[in-house]
Amino acid sequence: MTPAIFTVKHQSPSSGARTGELRLGRGNVATPVFMPVGTNGTVKALANEDLKEIGFEIILSNTYHLYLRPGTAVMEKAGGLHRFMNWDRNILTDSGGFQIFSLSQFRKITPEGVQFRSHIDGSSHMLSPESVVEIQRILGSDIQMQLDVCTPWGTEKKKAKAALDITSLWLERAKKAWEETRERGYRGELFAILQGNFYRDLREESAAALMRADTPGVAIGGLSVGEPGEVFREFLSFSASLLPREKPRYVMGIGTPEYILEAIEQGIDMFDCVFPTRTGRNGHVFTHNGPFALKKAENSLDMGPIDTECGCKVCRLYSRSYLRHLFKTREILCSMLASYHNLYFLHDLVKKAGEAINEDRFADFKREFLSRYEEGHK
Repeated sequence: MTPAIFTVKHQSPSSGARTGELRLGRGNVATPVFMPVGTNGTVKALANEDLKEIGFEIILSNTYHLYLRPGTAVMEKAGGLHRFMNWDRNILTDSGGFQIFSLSQFRKITPEGVQFRSHIDGSSHMLSPESVVEIQRILGSDIQMQLDVCTPWGTEKKKAKAALDITSLWLERAKKAWEETRERGYRGELFAILQGNFYRDLREESAAALMRADTPGVAIGGLSVGEPGEVFREFLSFSASLLPREKPRYVMGIGTPEYILEAIEQGIDMFDCVFPTRTGRNGHVFTHNGPFALKKAENSLDMGPIDTECGCKVCRLYSRSYLRHLFKTREILCSMLASYHNLYFLHDLVKKAGEAINEDRFADFKREFLSRYEEGHK
């Protein structure tokens, strides 16, 4: 039996929503938790001090990108990713499966692993479940993900089944390789990934493989890959129902308030996405009354903050008018401030959702937040 790393603190009586505590090598993490994405060892446009100021206890980086550049030799010389980027809190690393999925024209998948050409220089590489575990050991990941095969919305069942068979095989091999690294002193945790595309029986088959592997945590993959919103919600709920409740549960790649609150309601503890920083760099920001674009002419004379209910330093110190000016003049500061605000907004939303769960009022909290947010989004 794999040692437990997660404790449920409070369970909502009316839904799957819950609060908990995740025990990791560089400190405990309160859940539910949103993880900012620092693909290349940095959350774009933000310094580590900004992330700590907001209150993040864990961020995400990517094995595929760091393997290609700067490479494992640099990581070993630096003593791991934490020292390399000067981040002393937890890091979860994605296995690179999704990046390989998105670069389909450059890769070939076999039971042995995935052969692909670098998007940087075209050089040929081979990643196996074992080598991905080893790369993440070198990175010093506090949570590492198994190598998996992600399939897009619309994949025919035969292809989805073949991808799932490989993912399940890779899980067995990843678990064995991870156990060997633990024997050599590595303390990071391994999460298995549920796949199966949008076929219920394949998702059930994948869940059975996850139960046999008994990894410290589990993740739901293959969602938010182009499917309609109602299908996302259906398969999020169905997938969550298949996972063990005593383990931390992670949905990969969601970062909008609507999807995050939906996931929390289904008992999901962890989520990540590039969306808040990517949209921030493009001048789009969250507010309680829905998202809006800074570039709109209506902001040119608006001396109020992005959001009067937001407590972040951007809203305390800068006006919509000034931020629009920065965007229109292509000043880097616009990306920095908008990204900070968006991450603060999501962190605060998730924190308040946790408070609502503890006070048995999450359903009301979700309904009241979305009624304003979605009305303003129309």
